[in-house]
Amino acid sequence: MRVISAIDRIVIAVPDLDSAIKAYEQLFGVQCLALSGEGAPRVDAPGVVAPRAWLGLANTVIELVQQDLEIAAVVGVVFADCRDTEGVDEVSNERKLNLAVCSGRETASFRLKYPAAQSTRLQVDHLVLRSGDAEACIALFSEQLGIRLALDKTVPEWGGRMLFFRLGKLTLEVIAGPEDRERDDFFWGIAYQCPDLRLLVSHLNGQGIKVSPVRKGRKTGTQVATLKSHTLGISTLLIEPVSSAP
Repeated sequence: MRVISAIDRIVIAVPDLDSAIKAYEQLFGVQCLALSGEGAPRVDAPGVVAPRAWLGLANTVIELVQQDLEIAAVVGVVFADCRDTEGVDEVSNERKLNLAVCSGRETASFRLKYPAAQSTRLQVDHLVLRSGDAEACIALFSEQLGIRLALDKTVPEWGGRMLFFRLGKLTLEVIAGPEDRERDDFFWGIAYQCPDLRLLVSHLNGQGIKVSPVRKGRKTGTQVATLKSHTLGISTLLIEPVSSAP
């Protein structure tokens, strides 16, 4: 079993890299770093290195990669193994998910060498995966990869059975509802957290970024808002966690 310590990178495929970079640079308040693409999970055809860029957050890295598709989507996750490993290994799995494991060295070097590409405005709270088989996800993430299953509950009004895998300082949330049984698993959305949501929403609105009004979150004590623009078409939620909510 591997010893997974964090989500090293969240890979987002986009049809137009330049416009995606501009949108995320405005949202996160930093300058993305263009990369050759080496060391990333394979989301292109074998032997093809697609244009891509990295953006650092406190608890992971967002990788934007140009791909021939109509709408942007989260297409893969690269985990970090806390043991001393080399390169990037693809994770074979029956869920047909694009997963890989790396040592984290390349990301650590990126953080040190390119401070202008590191955002302090937001960090990932959780990444949402829709799946047709909760038990298979437990076998993959908990048993095969060794990621801690922090919570397993069924909440019909929230979409069905929900699994919360906790690693590093973020959560991989799996939703397995009746409507998911007949389709392949896919990454559905991202939630970002910030210490003062109302202040952030005011700032984003001032930049021309559209955000819904702040409202109470499902978890007691939290506040949330839905990002309405600069999302690349990915469902995106902003959260003020319990620890900082009034």
